[in-house]
Amino acid sequence: MTEINSVTTLTQEGDVAVLTLNSPPVNALSANVREGLDLGFKQAIESDAKAIVLICDGRTFIAGADITEFGGQMKGPSLQDVQATIENAPKPVVAAIHGTALGGGLEVALCAHYRVAVPSAKVGLPEVNIGLLPGAGGTQRLPRIVGVQKALEMVTSGQHVPAKQALEMGLVDEIVDEGKLREGAIAFAQRCVSEGKPLVKVRENNAKLEEARGKPEVFAEFRKANARKFRGFMAPENNIKAVEAAVSAKSFDEGIAEERKLFGELMMGPQSAAQRYYFFAERQAQKIPDVPDDTATRPIKKVGVLGAGTMGGGIAMNFANVGIPVTIVELKQDALDRGLTTIRKNYERSRGAVPEQTEKRMSMLTGSLSREDLADCDLIIEAVFERMDIKKEVFASLDKIAKPGAILATNTSYLNVDEIASATSRPQDVIGLHFFSPANVMKLLEVIRGEKTAKDVIATSMKLSKQIGKIAVLAGVCPGFIGNRMLSQRQREAQKLVMEGAMPWDIDRVLYDFGFPMGPFAMSDLAGLDIGWVKENSKGETIRDVLCEMDRRGQKTGAGYYDYDENRTAKPSPVTEKIINDFITKSGRNPRKVSDEEILERCVYPMINEGAKILEEGKAIRSSDIDVVWVNGYGWPVYRGGPMYYGDQVGADKVLAKMKEFQGSMGDDFKPSALLEKLVADGKKFSDFKQA
Repeated sequence: MTEINSVTTLTQEGDVAVLTLNSPPVNALSANVREGLDLGFKQAIESDAKAIVLICDGRTFIAGADITEFGGQMKGPSLQDVQATIENAPKPVVAAIHGTALGGGLEVALCAHYRVAVPSAKVGLPEVNIGLLPGAGGTQRLPRIVGVQKALEMVTSGQHVPAKQALEMGLVDEIVDEGKLREGAIAFAQRCVSEGKPLVKVRENNAKLEEARGKPEVFAEFRKANARKFRGFMAPENNIKAVEAAVSAKSFDEGIAEERKLFGELMMGPQSAAQRYYFFAERQAQKIPDVPDDTATRPIKKVGVLGAGTMGGGIAMNFANVGIPVTIVELKQDALDRGLTTIRKNYERSRGAVPEQTEKRMSMLTGSLSREDLADCDLIIEAVFERMDIKKEVFASLDKIAKPGAILATNTSYLNVDEIASATSRPQDVIGLHFFSPANVMKLLEVIRGEKTAKDVIATSMKLSKQIGKIAVLAGVCPGFIGNRMLSQRQREAQKLVMEGAMPWDIDRVLYDFGFPMGPFAMSDLAGLDIGWVKENSKGETIRDVLCEMDRRGQKTGAGYYDYDENRTAKPSPVTEKIINDFITKSGRNPRKVSDEEILERCVYPMINEGAKILEEGKAIRSSDIDVVWVNGYGWPVYRGGPMYYGDQVGADKVLAKMKEFQGSMGDDFKPSALLEKLVADGKKFSDFKQA
């Protein structure tokens, strides 16, 4: 065995040279790895071996580029140099894939003459998820193997393709037995030699490209079909242009040059910087300074859920999906039956639903009318009515029923977790698990740490969130926690702007153009204006009251803030406009023209300021945690990083100046936080802030 460098070794088995890469945790293409590959392949080429196998130790093949190097000074050989060495080898090169071959990893494998994989392996080009495109030939080689349509789907979605599907597509040439990758790859390489297999260069295979030449409609139709999904993002469009270049370029090298240009545009642009920032922010959110990674966790083998309504049912589904049994408790049989029926329908309607899988998941759920049936649960989550007296009664009763060591969780979106915990004799076991609706779909989980919540309860909750496919962020106890506390700032300003002369559709349009899926008034119409509205108590005191009294309760009644046609397409409503103008007149004001710039600043800057208060009070660990909440729970466009990242891009000084300007003309709703003032005084950013 020859050690090429600290991460690469070269051995020879018979007439096959085996180059082994071992750079934990995921064999990312760092300078050290590129150097090892370049030197290792050159040495293998010069040896008397007749074929070369590239294989990786650890849990995966090369899982992509080393993102930490992006934007820095390139060291060692470039990835393109390494690829050229592999592709131009005068003897067969076989890439042996296990785990994942993603991004640059797949781009390296596509330069091998052949690829073999174990059944559990996956391949893909996920660069679009960090605002980039595959910059090492991926957009040029992929369509030459899988065809233009499939290549477009893969590079714009970042999908991971399982080995069996990759075999059918031609991305791998053979599947070898699980656990026998090395032997299988060597055997394949030996057959290449004995059978005189050609040295296949993907770059020279143009047959699949010819099928799309002279057919611009292929790209036009793909853009049209995905316009809604790609809205606002630069990376999908540049990925499409790069695949177009593969088809239209006179040569492979010309296509590569266009790919590099398009990659550079993204790499130097603001969107990829934001998406790369978010990539690390999401991973950072798991780290809690005073709860070490090795903190012991409590086993969660059975879960109880109180309430079978929309929220309770959705919460239960998360655990059933991963094979954790759930007991759902309701007060009345009809409510329980209705809840279980809804869960079944949700499973049956889900994409790719299989009857056997639906039955398997439903078998994880047990309905009950007795809280006593929660006595053997390791975790009990209440999803009952959002009222403190009800919550406290529930927790006092669970305190008597639950076994010692059981975690008692509240799904409250606003109420004080410490006050809820005070109804028990075990506040150390109480935590907030704020799922977002619909709970079986939304990724975000706010984990609310009470004053007395035990560290192992926090560690268990964070670990469990990952198990059920959620992105968890730890928050402290305060009204509305992180997300809803900041949302209330936006909602207040949106309502005030309407009373100053901005129409709901003006406000919604500005926020939609900023990148949100919809604005606050369109969202209200979708949810239903009558949520929390009581007809008997309504006195026409607000615009919402009047709309509800007119039975304009949102999309479900065909009218709310907007008017809707039979396809639920919204259009500005003269009825709503008249109601608003009547309210403005009654208030003694005159409506004014409000600029788009003011709408955006009024809706967003108070949120950033509130985020600063949340940090100042220690209710969030870091500014990036706030961004993770807003990207996952509220539709903040990931290509803008999150509200605190956006505040840094705008400049804390500009945010502060505007807040002071608004405070001077509109009052203390805009009073700047002490932290915002301090950061500006010190010339620092939100990202510089560290909790004591």
